[in-house]
Amino acid sequence: MNIAVCVKQIPDPATPYKLDPETHLVVRPDDQVLDDTDRYGIEIGLQLAEATDGSVTVVSMSPSGTLQGIRQALAMGADAAVLIDDPTLKGSDALVTARVLSAAISRGDYDLVVAGTESTDGYSGVMPQMMSELLALPCLSFATHVETTDAGLRIKRQTPSGYDEVEAALPALLTVTAGVVEPRYPTFKGIMQAKSKPIETLTAADLGVDTAVTQCVQSVEPIAARAAGEIVEDDGEGYRRIIELLETVKVI
Repeated sequence: MNIAVCVKQIPDPATPYKLDPETHLVVRPDDQVLDDTDRYGIEIGLQLAEATDGSVTVVSMSPSGTLQGIRQALAMGADAAVLIDDPTLKGSDALVTARVLSAAISRGDYDLVVAGTESTDGYSGVMPQMMSELLALPCLSFATHVETTDAGLRIKRQTPSGYDEVEAALPALLTVTAGVVEPRYPTFKGIMQAKSKPIETLTAADLGVDTAVTQCVQSVEPIAARAAGEIVEDDGEGYRRIIELLETVKVI
């Protein structure tokens, strides 16, 4: 099974994010790390590829920088990487990103496309579904468990009340939650091998994708500080205040 896993390089969450004062976009340093949520998709991809004598290619759209995040993915065990690095894509919304990644993936012969549910520096949560439409693939989303079948894949899709069992034939697109597997840590051997694994760098022009960016951030404001709560000293009648508050918000 040949698998493409969508990953993203992001600024290290352990350091404060900086915003461009004019565009209000995140300033991306050269040293970016692999988005932690993508490690679950990589691990699922590796397990499926190992079970079927396949391969894993990570696909990403971001400034190259030092390639730290991409090499982290390769050190986990991915076989190769495709990186779309193009300054005209700065500020792209979810749809433009989905078009670019879909165009890159369409260049290969993949049985499965894997993605996380959303990136930790974007949180739109809609890009994988857009990609499934653009690639004309069935979307198996929010998987908490994945297994192969004779026809393709079966997953347990997370729902507010439990899970649904969903099946689809391959090729397909799969999105995984953080609880689907326990990602492996790169070994020293993997880190050394990552340095020699192929990384193909492309531009939007190479893919024939329109880079018109229509998204504009008008302003960024700090979250209002949480107001102090009310302290109620219970003298035996404190429940009355609780009832009043519940009536105010029309809970009772």
